[in-house]
Amino acid sequence: MRIKDSVFYTDVLKELEYNFGSVYIFEGYVASEINSGITITWDEHAKQIVNDVTSFLNTDGSDLVYISNRINSYAVKPNDWLKFFTNSYSLKGYGVVANTKGSIMNTVIENLFFNKKIQRFNSLEAALQWAKDRVLVDI
Repeated sequence: MRIKDSVFYTDVLKELEYNFGSVYIFEGYVASEINSGITITWDEHAKQIVNDVTSFLNTDGSDLVYISNRINSYAVKPNDWLKFFTNSYSLKGYGVVANTKGSIMNTVIENLFFNKKIQRFNSLEAALQWAKDRVLVDI
């Protein structure tokens, strides 16, 4: 399910549109939907998203939960997570909504480079509820 098609869309504070996908900023959490066929890298994609989100919310991300709503097939350059952390960014939590075998395998590989456990979900609703809950408690 796309975020725009969900009941959660009314809670979006800001929508960021890029040529490679969309990012939705909520109170305390962020969700993305990346276009099919993209390989997300720090320099070409993630750095821009991080700069835009942290500027809008005036945060380093340590108080944010990130949800990757993988409605399309795309890849992430997993070792670029190291660049995220080297630039002094962090996250309160990271969740992935994925139903395909390839998306689940990508998450397993990403988890090798991400410094916390990546939560996996089968539905957008479960992921966004988890994100809302993380905003209220310290992980």
